[in-house]
Amino acid sequence: MKLEMICTGEEVLAGQIVDTNAAWFANTMMDHGIELQRRVTVGDRLQDLIDVFIERSHYADVIVVNGGLGPTSDDMSALAMAQAKGEDLIENQQWRQSLEAWFAKNNRVMPESNLKQAMLPESAIIVDNPVGTACGFRVKLNRAWLYFTPGVPFEFKQMVSEQFLAFIKQTFSLSEPTAVYKLQTIGQGESALADVLDKLAIPDGITIGYRSSMPYIEVKLFARGEQAIAQLSALTSQVKQLLSNVVVTENIPTLSQAVHELLLLKRKTLSVAESCTGGMIASDLVRFSGSSAYLQQGLVTYSNESKNMLLGVTVKTLAQYGAVSYQTAEEMAAGVRRLLNGDYGLSTSGIAGPDGGSDEKPVGTVAIALATREQVYSQVICFPRRSRELVRQLATAVALDMLRRHLLGESPIVDYPSYKRIK
Repeated sequence: MKLEMICTGEEVLAGQIVDTNAAWFANTMMDHGIELQRRVTVGDRLQDLIDVFIERSHYADVIVVNGGLGPTSDDMSALAMAQAKGEDLIENQQWRQSLEAWFAKNNRVMPESNLKQAMLPESAIIVDNPVGTACGFRVKLNRAWLYFTPGVPFEFKQMVSEQFLAFIKQTFSLSEPTAVYKLQTIGQGESALADVLDKLAIPDGITIGYRSSMPYIEVKLFARGEQAIAQLSALTSQVKQLLSNVVVTENIPTLSQAVHELLLLKRKTLSVAESCTGGMIASDLVRFSGSSAYLQQGLVTYSNESKNMLLGVTVKTLAQYGAVSYQTAEEMAAGVRRLLNGDYGLSTSGIAGPDGGSDEKPVGTVAIALATREQVYSQVICFPRRSRELVRQLATAVALDMLRRHLLGESPIVDYPSYKRIK
């Protein structure tokens, strides 16, 4: 089966918004053993849409079309599909009733323009959208099924997960079993990871892929067929042994989710004091439901005065060692933990740049500390030649990894090949 994707919208084509839908879709399909063959991005121009629908329909078996189903004049996917097939747009009574019910349920008056969303190509088969007003539909053109989906990410993801995957499995023979194992890593570049893993003898039917989403790089082991699946566990063990400290999660999408789940499982509490990361650690954790069970507080203590008055970092420590030092980070972590007598305190203080560095403490220098009820662990790492945002993301990742390792009974401080540990 040849699967392609057409992404629509001037804002996507012009780079005004990042097309997260396409990345999520390709990754989700790969998890189900289906590789995306091609992706095309096209603007909101009727003839361009018609041309690309006709062209790709001669080569693909299924084409997911994302976007262009809204109520405004620049939403042209349905009209372009109708013209590509030489059909009229007709009002779909089922979807008109769904629209009216949706607006009534939400105590809103339906604008006249929304009726446009019930106008579909004559041969279209409706695909329900239970969480929005944009009707999905599919149409057969030449050899391909064109499957139209809304551009709103949460609507798109629900339609793919609940309906598109079922359609694929019912329509095409996907009998070969597949299995995927994912390792999330920090602290080593993609090429360096590949150099390490290229030494392995990879069994037939298994491939290793890499996906960079800084500060993380995901290593994906994909097995096709029973024989390959039977060898996946042994290969995964070899990969983990070779990569060692850089592996931070296994089959969990993010490091913050791994920490979230461990804090809930261990029934531990956490307070966070952040300077250079500016609330990023707390934000990464509160995106998960249930974080209120363990996250007691998150303080952004940016100035020396706030470090002193709120956390108890002494004036002497700040004067002697500076804000960016393991001594200050340790007092920050211990101080924030003491405020509510929690199990853990986590702190960061650094120079994110691009200004503010010195020969002794260049831009990218970050002090990170983890306080427990018994001990304080700290380290100073330099992330050289990185942007301000990436320094903050890297510091957040290392801080979370320190906490993760302690929760697992491991040493919180390890060496990462790409990060220079000063202390």
